[in-house]
Amino acid sequence: MGHNNRINLIAQLEEQLQTAIICYITGDRENLGTRIAPDIIRVFYRHLELIGPRKTITLFLYTRGGDLLTPYRLVSLIREYCSVFKVLIPFRAYSAGTLISLGADEIIMGKLSELSPIDPSVANAFNPKDPQHPTARIPVSVEDVSSYILLAKEMAGLSNAEQALEVFLRLSREVHPLALGNVYRNYALIRSLGRKLLEMHQGDVSSEHVDSIIENLTEKLYAHSYMIPRSEAKNRINLNVSVPPPSVEKAMWTLYENYEKDLQLTEPFNPALLLEDHERQVDFEATGGIIESLERLDAFIFEGRVIRLAQQGNNAPPVRMEIISQKWKHVKS
Repeated sequence: MGHNNRINLIAQLEEQLQTAIICYITGDRENLGTRIAPDIIRVFYRHLELIGPRKTITLFLYTRGGDLLTPYRLVSLIREYCSVFKVLIPFRAYSAGTLISLGADEIIMGKLSELSPIDPSVANAFNPKDPQHPTARIPVSVEDVSSYILLAKEMAGLSNAEQALEVFLRLSREVHPLALGNVYRNYALIRSLGRKLLEMHQGDVSSEHVDSIIENLTEKLYAHSYMIPRSEAKNRINLNVSVPPPSVEKAMWTLYENYEKDLQLTEPFNPALLLEDHERQVDFEATGGIIESLERLDAFIFEGRVIRLAQQGNNAPPVRMEIISQKWKHVKS
């Protein structure tokens, strides 16, 4: 890992921004991705104990998203150690990453920085079956269900309670009622979490301001893959976004590129390439995520095995990959 190079960049950013910094990278390498998950809480606790109480702590964040409950727990934990919490986004902070950002007093975004909507898709045993994969279930977007009702109202001329009941009954014949109940729970959950995170900010935050931000990040963007640049985050959604000085933006991008190179985020993970011509199997270790500060380095490590298969036809995969272990490991103090 390029730990020594990154330590210099982290120290530089800490000096420029007058803050302690913890970096959290969930890798999105094809075939070897990681996501925000509850197992980070104890890892962050160890970093924060070493950092100690500070006036300001900043999270350097890159992620495509993950578990929706973890952001509230993580932000609550970080705020136990500081009075001001900031987020530094060099590139992507999607979904659960955007939720984390809602809990920050300040969101520092560069030219390439992106947030995303926070509307989740939910999946459980009652979701519709995937016709292409009978053992799989199709995720149901929370906002898609809401949009179906709005479609009936606005474009099909739905006008009374009887018609509304018939539209809902038709939906419930296609999607199990318990799956719809789960959709509503997540509809309420995402709004509750967003409100709690926004209310953590210093000073008074009006209820109208909170409602406007949540509405913009759920109902008004219409696509979960929508990418929100800093100008829209600041001027349209009214988040507390700041533009870093050129020297800070350069340092944060250089730091991100170091992580990107170290984790090989732009190169798909191809297990077949790990086998030499004469080998039948090989063990491997790969890093899928990093939590790093000046005091400590932890990495999410995949340990596995690649096994060459006997040729069984042109469409048969040449190898099989087995994951033996995947967990956060302490790398360096």
